[in-house]
Amino acid sequence: MMLLKKMKKYYGFIAGIALTATAFLFIRANTTDQYFEVSKNLDVYANVMKELNTYYVDPIEPGSLVKTGIDAMLEDLDPYTNYITESDIEEYEFMTTGKYGGIGANMHRKGDDIYIGDVYESSPAQKAGLHPGDMVEAIDNHPVKGKSIDELGLLMKGSPGTQISMKIKDAFTHAVSQKIITRTEIEISSVPYASLQGPENNIAYVRLTQFTQGCARQVRDAYDSLLKVQPALKGLILDLRNNPGGLVEEAVGVCNIFVDKGTVVATTKGKIPDLDKEYKTQGVVWNKNLPLTVLVNHSSASSSEIVAGTIQDLDRGVIIGERSYGKGLVQVVHQLGFNARLKVTIARYYTPSGRCIQALDYTHRNPDGSVGFIPDSLKKAYKTKAGRTVLSGGGIAVDVNIKDDPMSTLGIALYTKNYLFDYATDYTSKHKTIAPADKFTLTDGEFNDFAKWLENKDYSYKTETEESLDSLKRLAIREKYYDDAEKEFEALKNKLSHDKKQDLLKHKEQVRQMLENEIASRYYYTRGRIAQSMLHDKELDKALAILAVPTEYEGILKPGK
Repeated sequence: MMLLKKMKKYYGFIAGIALTATAFLFIRANTTDQYFEVSKNLDVYANVMKELNTYYVDPIEPGSLVKTGIDAMLEDLDPYTNYITESDIEEYEFMTTGKYGGIGANMHRKGDDIYIGDVYESSPAQKAGLHPGDMVEAIDNHPVKGKSIDELGLLMKGSPGTQISMKIKDAFTHAVSQKIITRTEIEISSVPYASLQGPENNIAYVRLTQFTQGCARQVRDAYDSLLKVQPALKGLILDLRNNPGGLVEEAVGVCNIFVDKGTVVATTKGKIPDLDKEYKTQGVVWNKNLPLTVLVNHSSASSSEIVAGTIQDLDRGVIIGERSYGKGLVQVVHQLGFNARLKVTIARYYTPSGRCIQALDYTHRNPDGSVGFIPDSLKKAYKTKAGRTVLSGGGIAVDVNIKDDPMSTLGIALYTKNYLFDYATDYTSKHKTIAPADKFTLTDGEFNDFAKWLENKDYSYKTETEESLDSLKRLAIREKYYDDAEKEFEALKNKLSHDKKQDLLKHKEQVRQMLENEIASRYYYTRGRIAQSMLHDKELDKALAILAVPTEYEGILKPGK
């Protein structure tokens, strides 16, 4: 086994060299030396395969070895350049289209047991009576206990029109039944929620979760629907928080909702000048005058940053929240034959002011192979249309910074140990209905019921202070100071030891909000989860406050502010 691993690593190294050389051939193989290197390494690559196939003691798996080699090579590049095998195509297409063949439910693992997690509204799973918390015992007569989420995904997905048999133990009645469900094309909307906000319901709010095909039209349609309900709109909010990006063309389309046709949104520049591109809006603007705020956070990346950067550079709106992720790299997908593909970074993109917001420098790695942030000394200053200063590198710096409260260690423990999920199931079994999601809250009495339910549950955890003390103890032992300070260490440990009940009271509001959100999703699905979270949304509150005061909004967009 050890020999096989070594051979795989060696083969991976050779495959990496060969594929790198091949890439150079197609990009810029202008010299005899480059042609020679390509030819030489391709010969070495082929010879290694022949030798392994002929002489290696065990049968080899060419596909697996190639995948290992390519992945090893790509580790030295950025994380967005990926080899996509034939078996990965469906997942890749889901990321770009938001569509897949299935039943509209995801799986939730607890120990070795498998449960239904979220169920999508109006999906085959919902129509079949599945709900979160149901235990899955078998799929198509295959027991699922102990299976990974990836293995379950392969069993669940399939062509629309095909059937799947599921043995289910109902979370409420505990009855076991066999359900036959017909798969359909499941489309996860990139615009799961839109509503009117503000005291006078005259602010149009739209959340965009990913830049998939057609999402710009979905955003425009959502604003159209809100405008029909409230013709006297006073402002717009576009929520791009936790949006990882997607298709650049869709980002241009979203910008076109707010800026005129023919506006440059982004340019791309790479190694091959012929592939450099300028992206301009193509359609008629939806509204270029209504005050606009865009919400972003650290998980807003790629196309989200193209939109936020364009809105900021053109002084079209105010960016609120936290500094964005900082992904300024552009990928394209090339066919490799046999239904395999390579998603490769070919360029950097630049916002209308000319800045690139890439945060990590993959070109100049540290000696240990790690990647560092682009230093402040190398960031360049650019000007927005109105003359405000913006910087390259490090993502989009927001106009109004709102820092999110960090998740408590207690909250993380309750989430990862599934206690919020389990109690939501228990709560749902006892309450047929609840208040509308945007008004639903737990009373103190209901929260106390949750606290009592937790009393016999194991959700032990260490606070950051306790973790730091453990680290200091290990260091003291290594440096031989611990024996002399053992009593002091134990005294400090006892003093810092946390009381779980007191921690629950200390973090009551955070835990309550997490539990309310989980419960709301059981009755109102994804839209309910979003609507309920907006009851405690500091970024949204700030956006509404700024839009309510035109002078404050205009002041932010003026130079010097």
